[in-house]
Amino acid sequence: MVEKTKTMSPEPGPSATIYERHARIRKEFIERQNTGKLLVKSSEREFQTTRQGRSKYYLCPTIWPENALQDWAVLMQDLVLHTGKHRHQGGLIIFILEGRGYTVVEGQRMDWKKGDLVALPLLPGGVEHQHYNLEPGKPCRWIAFIYTTIYDQTGSFTEQIELSPLYSGPKTS
Repeated sequence: MVEKTKTMSPEPGPSATIYERHARIRKEFIERQNTGKLLVKSSEREFQTTRQGRSKYYLCPTIWPENALQDWAVLMQDLVLHTGKHRHQGGLIIFILEGRGYTVVEGQRMDWKKGDLVALPLLPGGVEHQHYNLEPGKPCRWIAFIYTTIYDQTGSFTEQIELSPLYSGPKTS
């Protein structure tokens, strides 16, 4: 009869092998997917004035790692006048919550209203775009959904070309 022995693996620490560290990180990721925070209340997030304008971030994996979904960034834009003009890889979806406006993508104007969906294409070298409120003084909001895996895999960047007129912070990138 063969005797079985059970060996205990030490808890991976700073001197753990890459294999052990990777296994621990994957285990933590799966655990967070299964038990992470599922509900983000609007009252838990604040609007901030950024280079892009007035934004409220709901999901941002680098800022809130406690959320279950770590592959998405979700933000709401309160379009007072217009956003800053910028360029990035694209590959995101914008759903119009209220108001009327338009987006200029690579020099082409696209008008939209409440209930419409804007899909920014994924292009080598990025997509230059800017969003405008057609009725300043009236509410105009949209929410963007960004699958961060696409950003990571395409080496996405953000190049600020023009600042939002609301932004009064530092001009450096």
